[in-house]
Amino acid sequence: MRSINLITLALLIVGGLNWGLVGLFEFDLVAALFGEMTLLSRIVYILVALSALWQIVPLLRGTQGDSRKARTA
Repeated sequence: MRSINLITLALLIVGGLNWGLVGLFEFDLVAALFGEMTLLSRIVYILVALSALWQIVPLLRGTQGDSRKARTA
């Protein structure tokens, strides 16, 4: 389980940096590497999106734990 969390986190970092490049310089690194909307670039985009969905679970678990602590305090 730990390895999939590290992989999804790495994909989210790559995706975030790519969006930063798009916003700042209008440069899509994924498209530059794999071609614009080719099968490979679409797979990368899908994997980044799935990684975001995967990482929502630990985020929600973390915030639920904080709200329980606040209620008991």
